[in-house]
Formats: sequence, structure tokens, C-alpha cells
Amino acid sequence: MSKNALVSFKGTKNINAEIQLTGSKSECNRALIISALSKKLVKVENLSNAADTVTLNGILNKLGVEGSELRGDSKLKTANSELVDVGPAGTAMRFLSAYLSAKNGNFLLTGTERMKQRPIGILAEALKTIGADISYAEAEGFPPLNINGPLDQKTNQVKIKGDISSQYISALLMIAPILPQGLTLEIEGELTSKPYVDMTLDMLAEVGIEHSWNGNSISIKPQAFKPGTLIVEPDWSAASYWYSIAALADEAEITLPALKAKSLQGDSQIKNIMKIFGIATSKTDNGIAISNLGLSLDTKEVLNLKTCPDLAQTIIVIAAALGKNMSFTGLETLKIKETDRIAALQNELAKIGVTLTESNLVYTLNTDNLHFPDQITIATYEDHRMAMAFAPLALLIKEVEIEDMQVVEKSYPYYWEDLKKAGFNISIKN
Repeated sequence: MSKNALVSFKGTKNINAEIQLTGSKSECNRALIISALSKKLVKVENLSNAADTVTLNGILNKLGVEGSELRGDSKLKTANSELVDVGPAGTAMRFLSAYLSAKNGNFLLTGTERMKQRPIGILAEALKTIGADISYAEAEGFPPLNINGPLDQKTNQVKIKGDISSQYISALLMIAPILPQGLTLEIEGELTSKPYVDMTLDMLAEVGIEHSWNGNSISIKPQAFKPGTLIVEPDWSAASYWYSIAALADEAEITLPALKAKSLQGDSQIKNIMKIFGIATSKTDNGIAISNLGLSLDTKEVLNLKTCPDLAQTIIVIAAALGKNMSFTGLETLKIKETDRIAALQNELAKIGVTLTESNLVYTLNTDNLHFPDQITIATYEDHRMAMAFAPLALLIKEVEIEDMQVVEKSYPYYWEDLKKAGFNISIKN
């Protein structure tokens, strides 16, 4: 039976806390693939304890052991293939699609029922163009995938759409150095989440992999990884929830050690976006501090979140709770995440009288009927970010019940414990 969290905050809404965040899931998962491709010449430090990273690390470790099972104690196998089950880990599904294509062996790459509804066809077809032997075990264009590796490279040129998921591009870029002909990616259309592609290329550069980026083409020649260590920064996506808490509190002074002012992570944009809500970010000796200046602004600007879609739920909930009728663009990828995040936001914001409507890809909040009941129950739709984006409403509502509280383990396992450190009351309801 899943457990629900009952979140409340008694007394004055003043937050003063120091929170040590887990390592960035985005950096960790890239670092693990790079380390595996380098045959462990590249070491990784400060690995996240997020479930997605633990899953990917476990799979990669077991892939290195001849004849071992690849998912817990499972004895399931296809007739001639190793079963690789990523569960709900979307990044792992995309990165492993490319990695397994370059690895010797036959694999059935699968995941949860929701994972089987998340498209993989654009990446799979790009890999097939290069020379990978991939077929769809069930629905065309979706997991599970049958992968017979290693691929027999037919070309070093491939086109891929840029407006679907940057993880497809990152998956291809990471295997490029070990391909006999290297790889040139021609990105078609506008590139979504460019900071995540930059992150991938920067991490590759840290371990000796050079690239060229001219116009819409990225090229990586065949080359060797250099020994080195990738040190993972704490997670800016997790930091975004502390910006939310600061925005909804009466007063706040929150320090987040080890976060870098200049970060590889696209979600570090939160520090600039949150100026709209009166939240200031300052550099400390070993990280950053965030504080509520009480200077929230009214803005007519349409906020474009295409380069940081994982911040969307957090920012939209903050704006709704503060009664701001803001508009947003760049939310197209939210419909193919852990859940349809647009529909999920619409359903849950309605519980506080707020609507989120779309017209020509512009999403607009209407908070004219905003109200805060004494108690509210938030559905999470098996999506970790729904839980963490809505829990801070406990600063405005006497009690917020978050369904399926364990869902946060996907990216921020200590979220509830960290809320307690900041003065929230967390109780568990079966």
C-alpha cells in the first residue's frame, strides 16, 4: 500500500535552514554512461542517491558481470537476450538505448507500463540509421526495444529532431567517440533544452572528448577518453523546491552548500527566474544562499521555459499560489514526461480555484478565483515533481496531503526529511 504525506507548518512562516542537496541526477546519469564507455578510466564522485541514478548504476555494474541478472533478483530473460529493466527511469531508457546498441550482446530494454507509453522512436530510428540492430518488441516507436549489439556503423551522419527531447541527442553524443567513424548530428528545427546538450558536451570535454558545433551540426570524431574524475554538483532541480519555499514563506534565509554560481545544469536558471517572485540568490563561501526580499513583481512577460522544462511545475505552482496571472511557453515536452504534466497541473490547480489554459502553445494562469481551503489532497500521478512542487503549499494551507509520498525517491529521496529540517511537520497516512 502506498503511503501519503500530511504536510503542515505551524507558527510563523519564517524559514531558516541549511540543506545539503543530493547530486544532480542529470549529471550523475551522464557521468555513469561516460564512465562505462571509458571502461572505467573515468571515475565518478558524489553520485546521487536518487532512484533513477541508483537504477542506472546498478544496471551498468551488472552489465559488466558475465551472465549476471540485470534487475534485482529477477530471473526473467528472453530466449537469447538479457533483460534490462529501467523501471520508471526515463533518462536511463534513452541513454541505455544508445549505450546497449554499441555494446556486445543481445538485450531486451524495457520499463514500467508508463515507460512503454513514452516515445522512443526518434532515438531508435536515428540509431538504426547509424547501423544499430533495433526492433520494437511491442508497439511501434515505443519501448520495449530488442537491441542486438554492437552496431555495424553504416554512416556517421544522422538527422534528429531538436524539439522533442534533448536526451535523444545526449545519448547519441556520448557514444560518438567510440564509434569507428565518429558521428555528426544534424539537429532539425529548434533545439529544446539546449543547456542539457551543453552539459553533455562539457562533461565529455572534461575527460578529453573534443567536438565541433557549427550551425545546427554537432560533430565528434572517434577518440579515446582520458583518465579523469567527474565530480557531480548538487541538484539544481532539487534546489528549485527551496526557492518555492522561500517564495511562499513570510521570511526565508536558506543556504544550499556546494551549488555553483556557474553551473552546467540548465535548471540553475531558477535563480534568475525567481527574481520575479522577490527571491534573491547570493554566493557564499561554499555554495549559495537564497532569501525572500518581499519584492515580488507583477509582470506581463511571457516566461519561456523551453530550456528548463523540469522547473515548469515548480514555477507555475508558485505563480498560482501568489495569485499571478502569468503566461508560459516552452511546455511542449511536459506531456511525455512521467505523466502528462500539463493535465496533472490543470487537475490539481483547480483544487485552489486556478485554471491553466492553452492557446497557440501559450499557457496562461487565471488566479481570479484563487482560494486556500483548510485541507487539500494532491494527486501525484506517479510523478516526483508533482509531489515536490505542491508540498510547499503547506505554508498557505493548514494541511496538504500528498498522495504516494515515496514517488520523490526518483530524484530527491530525502525531500521529506529536509522539509522537517526547515520546520515543516510531516506525518504519514496509510
